[in-house]
Amino acid sequence: MNKKYYLTLDLKDDAGLIAEYEEIHQQIWPEIQESIVSAGIVQMEIFRMATRLVMVMEVDDTFSFEKKAAADAANPVVQEWETLMWKYQQALPNAKPGEKWMMMDKIFELHS
Repeated sequence: MNKKYYLTLDLKDDAGLIAEYEEIHQQIWPEIQESIVSAGIVQMEIFRMATRLVMVMEVDDTFSFEKKAAADAANPVVQEWETLMWKYQQALPNAKPGEKWMMMDKIFELHS
């Protein structure tokens, strides 16, 4: 059974940068898509409200954050992408140094 993760991050408060960020995400680099899919991520969505982003990732049982981080660190194209993304993104106020996307805690779920 697939599992979902919810993560959050902020964008810099600059309308031009936000527009560029959204435009880039209309057609991500093929190598980035491959790195996402090969990590066991079967569905990914990013939502935005003002400068706040929320990412929803649905993953299969092969996925782990540790394996994804190791593969990303070894992939120069992913590193180039991450450097580019940092032009637009900024850490949340409670982030540790170098921390970007942060896991959100589920606090409610409705079952009917």
